[in-house]
Amino acid sequence: MVAKWVKFQILDTERQDWARGYDTARRYQEREGHLDVPYEHTEGAYPLGRWLSDQRRSYRAGTVSSTRADELEELGMIWDTADTAFAENLAAARAYYADAGTLAAPRHATALDKPVGQWLTNLRRPGGLGKDPERAARRAEQLVAIDPDWNPGALGWTVDWQRHYTGLKVLLAGGAGLQEIVPGVTHRGDDIGRWLTRQERDWARLNPEQQHRLGEAGVKPAARPSRGPTVRPAGTGAARGSEAFQRGVAALAQYIQREGKTVVGRQHVEELPDGTSVRLGVFLSNQKNRRDRLSEQQLAALAELGYDWAQ
Repeated sequence: MVAKWVKFQILDTERQDWARGYDTARRYQEREGHLDVPYEHTEGAYPLGRWLSDQRRSYRAGTVSSTRADELEELGMIWDTADTAFAENLAAARAYYADAGTLAAPRHATALDKPVGQWLTNLRRPGGLGKDPERAARRAEQLVAIDPDWNPGALGWTVDWQRHYTGLKVLLAGGAGLQEIVPGVTHRGDDIGRWLTRQERDWARLNPEQQHRLGEAGVKPAARPSRGPTVRPAGTGAARGSEAFQRGVAALAQYIQREGKTVVGRQHVEELPDGTSVRLGVFLSNQKNRRDRLSEQQLAALAELGYDWAQ
């Protein structure tokens, strides 16, 4: 009798829980016209997004009855488990953005117990949004809705630059003046003062949009001492080295986009659209051997392409 009573209580509670979740999902579908519910969404105090995620997980495990599966499908339930995992991580991304004001998260960042920093890093890599073009486009739209600048590489700069820029805006919005943001002034662990000094010093290396954004914040290039006219042979020195590095990075990005991998043969030569040939294997080996002499921006550019040794 005790066993029957326990069984009845467990089964009855489970039936009530399912009925409550289904009824909440039905009302949501009647109101919104779909069941594309964010993982963190609640209806009143009921965690509808989590309940639907649990149903998908049970469906994948084969523990959802055909009757219940049919009832949910009639409401427009989508069982795709890949989208379920994406939705859960997207919820973590929203939580991170609400706290940090950016999706330029460092790799070690977490939110809602999810490794959101590594997840975002993976998404930014070639093919990271999935092989299905429609799904990839849909996912990109969801990320843009959270942070239009979620993928700084597409804008021409690194995640590290975007995160520091966001930190600068936060400090300025908090009442700090540019003259007060000196090396040692930090935001969320990043030295914004040191970064700002470097932007002012290396202004000419920034692209027009970076200059525009910094200019709107009141940042100007550092004044340089006047010097007598000097003549330097074209294509030599630091300028040549910088151009060669940029060509190498462009060739790497092109290679990774096409091949879907970061391993490059030592003798491989990559042809850029302008006809320039880059000995890609040699370039990559040289950068790895001299990584202690690369600038922070150069290391960040390589890290964004997936080379962990550049972190």
